[in-house]
Amino acid sequence: MAAGRERILDTAYELFSRHGVRAVGVDRIIEEAGTAKMTLYRNFASKDELVVAFLAQREERWTRGWLQAEVERRADDPRARLLAIFDVFGEWFATPEFEGCSFINVMLELDDREEPARRASVQHLANIREFLERLATEAGFADPDGFARQWHLLMKGSIVAAAEGDVLAAKRAQELGALLMNARSSTRGA
Repeated sequence: MAAGRERILDTAYELFSRHGVRAVGVDRIIEEAGTAKMTLYRNFASKDELVVAFLAQREERWTRGWLQAEVERRADDPRARLLAIFDVFGEWFATPEFEGCSFINVMLELDDREEPARRASVQHLANIREFLERLATEAGFADPDGFARQWHLLMKGSIVAAAEGDVLAAKRAQELGALLMNARSSTRGA
């Protein structure tokens, strides 16, 4: 049964990442996973539950397993890690696999703020901000939460700009990030 669950989740991960959650139906997931509908519903009570599992998997694979790990591999200093986010993004934006941010995409696809998948998307975005807040705290910025929110705006904005076709979106965001760090440093008397 675990193999069926993993096959369904892996298939849903690829399809939802590429096409969004509304555009992909349960029948397509079942067909591409090569499983029975009963297998899907034995493991996930509904499509909504599958979407929430996909988002958790996305956080594990993308946020923690790739972005945070790559940023931490590239730099030791928290300020350098913050800037390295945009180096990683620049490489990601240049790949054919660039599909935007699934958390943003799902949140925007679902209108009802109480939908479990929309709430999960909002929570996963908050988890990214927690990582940024930790880096801001380690870097010594006053108001690490405010800094993390501003930095997250740069990240999300660069993703949207890259989706629009701006091949320099990550570099532009990194330049703005350096200005933000300098402004935040000067206001704390550093």
